[in-house]
Amino acid sequence: VQLQASGGGLVQAGDSLRLSCAASGRTFSRLAMGWFRQTPGKEREFVAFINWSGGSTYYADSVKGRSTISRDNAKNTVYLQMNSLKPEDTAVYYCAASRRPNGLATSTALYDYWGQGTQVTVSS
Repeated sequence: VQLQASGGGLVQAGDSLRLSCAASGRTFSRLAMGWFRQTPGKEREFVAFINWSGGSTYYADSVKGRSTISRDNAKNTVYLQMNSLKPEDTAVYYCAASRRPNGLATSTALYDYWGQGTQVTVSS
């Protein structure tokens, strides 16, 4: 499985962005997906999770209420809609896939495949 993240950019505080992650291969619908982010000198941190069907989602407290993770299994794509962006949301955002289709996964260790990352910069 190869993952390609896109949609990052430079925005102002309060703006919105939608990140996309396109997956190759025919197993996408059997994978749980997650978004993580990382800033220089810090560990990669969990942002959002969605199970194989899209019926179960989970968010980090830092983005809860401002972000929505969704997926389109017909398009092999997972999305992260981020609203009311804050400067502290500035990071490289990574999508990841887990072969555990239903189990909640908030740790990087539970993911098997990673995308290359897309930079999100929020100016104040």
